[in-house]
Amino acid sequence: MSAYITDPISNDDSGEGRPTGVIDGEDLLEEAAEALPPESPFDRPGRWYVVHTQSGYEKKVKQNLEARTSSMNMEERIHEVVIPMEDVADFKNGKKVVVQKKMFPGYLLVRCELDDDSWYVIRNTPGVTGFVGQGAKPSSLPRKDVESFLSVSTETPDEVEKRAKPRSQYELGETVRVKEGPFADFSGEVIELNEDQLKVKVLVNIFGRETPVELDFSQVAKL
Repeated sequence: MSAYITDPISNDDSGEGRPTGVIDGEDLLEEAAEALPPESPFDRPGRWYVVHTQSGYEKKVKQNLEARTSSMNMEERIHEVVIPMEDVADFKNGKKVVVQKKMFPGYLLVRCELDDDSWYVIRNTPGVTGFVGQGAKPSSLPRKDVESFLSVSTETPDEVEKRAKPRSQYELGETVRVKEGPFADFSGEVIELNEDQLKVKVLVNIFGRETPVELDFSQVAKL
């Protein structure tokens, strides 16, 4: 259904207002939805718990738990299994890119109605080593932590890149090899990193004397 916006009655011969634009009802609904704040994962049914897994097998354990939940008809009590991810600024081929990495390697978040049956299904899933909590009883996550780990982002790609945590491929004190330029094939210690400008300062031994040389990330390589 469409609504028309008309000009005020003009003084032309017809004396009739003319429609100048159309507002589509679906567009209005979409704009209203966009104006609403994103849903908080904390408000979904159940509570969120942290489950410890074998490190490096988080994805496989997630698949195992989802399969057990389905095969044992526990969908009404085990609702969601999530591997928390975060945006990280990485450097590839000398360029800054935003990639995702696990926020907590070795852990999953599970949203469920925790009782003896759901506890049994989760705890006995291959790869799960236990719940995180104080004492024998697992502790659910508070709203602040749930929204911090699982909040829905409304940021643009540029905003994500600015906010992303930097993760340099080099570390202070690391020995690297110069790949190109006048100091090619020299090795030296990293003494300074400038991640914004993608530059690294390397202490190179030139004719018996250690000299700091500033290079682009693309000009050096790990040994």
